[in-house]
Amino acid sequence: MKNTLLKLMMLAVAGFIGINAVGQTAYVTNENENTVTVINVATNNVITTIVVDTMPQGVCISHDGTKVYITNAVSNTVSVINTATNTIIATIPVGTYPLGITESLDGTKVYVGNFYVNTIYIINTTINTVVDSIVGIAFPCGVSISPDGTKIFASKINDSSVSVINTTTHTVLATILVGNTPRGIIVSSDGSKLYVANKGDGTVSVINTLTNSIYATIPVGYDPIGIAISPDGTRVYVSNLVSNTISVINTSNNTVIATISVGSYPYGVSVSPDGTKVYVANQIDNTISVINTTTNTVSNTIAVGHSPIAFGNFISSATTGIPSISSPTPSILIYPNPTNSILNIRTQWTIDNGQLTITDVMGNEVYHETMPNVNCQLSIVNFPAGLYFYEIRSSNDVMRGKFVKE
Repeated sequence: MKNTLLKLMMLAVAGFIGINAVGQTAYVTNENENTVTVINVATNNVITTIVVDTMPQGVCISHDGTKVYITNAVSNTVSVINTATNTIIATIPVGTYPLGITESLDGTKVYVGNFYVNTIYIINTTINTVVDSIVGIAFPCGVSISPDGTKIFASKINDSSVSVINTTTHTVLATILVGNTPRGIIVSSDGSKLYVANKGDGTVSVINTLTNSIYATIPVGYDPIGIAISPDGTRVYVSNLVSNTISVINTSNNTVIATISVGSYPYGVSVSPDGTKVYVANQIDNTISVINTTTNTVSNTIAVGHSPIAFGNFISSATTGIPSISSPTPSILIYPNPTNSILNIRTQWTIDNGQLTITDVMGNEVYHETMPNVNCQLSIVNFPAGLYFYEIRSSNDVMRGKFVKE
């Protein structure tokens, strides 16, 4: 009865506020035709195709869902897509053969691994220009960032290791030996674990990020390359190129609990914001396999462009398909969302004594406090499950958004 009531309340809110569908859109890079296929994840329908530069591979969707960053390996550029119009709004020159890409916590920077110049370039997202670089990172491939924004993790093919980099000082904090030729890399939502797909030896390395040591090594299929994690952190999905399969890992005991046959040469893999679907880019088939995460079976196949890669998270996790009062405030990040315990609040604001107010879907105030620092953690363990709206107000500005308590 409680769940039914919650669904009805959410539908009622949707009726007079409107659905934000940015988080339900996939952007698939097609490397051999220099395009990006845009897919509505709710319907599995292709919305449009966007022409980018030569050999697009890596994908990063901004935290607020307004932009998509595409690495073009042969053109040595990053294409910036406006998700509202699905048009290119900037093309940014970077280093030679850009691959992995990720965004900073506050959305002001994008980090690009440039394979052949042993460098991670840093893009200022306001001016769409490279403003800095991190050198000495040999042959970086996958790039991921910690939830608190303090560390970057880069997989390196040449010495089968992962570099842990301080985002403030740009220094290497640790170098962790993993399996052979690591490619895809993803950090858990709580930041405690890092998962690395080792293409050369058919394993996934699990790293404890507190100790920078290997926690577990998990055998998967042949040539694992893409990797993604479910929103609740309980499952990791790994694409095995030569096996034509997806390995499903239970993160509580680090074992493979299912092996799913997909299309030919599966590369990129990404999970929908609600955790119900996994999208897999099949490079040779020119298709996307859609996996039902409840049954671990392929429920749909979508035709896309020639040689889809989609290396990275190509479905936004910034929204949950739940409606919001308005577009999310670009300067604030609330994560994880949904959550059942701790809510992290991060913003570009530099203010003191901001007023945080949280209301439920009926408009009832459930929380209010003066925040001495807007970058903080809030326990919502005692909140009933449901949809909530937050407002952070200073003397001259207001930030608003929503989150879901599971």
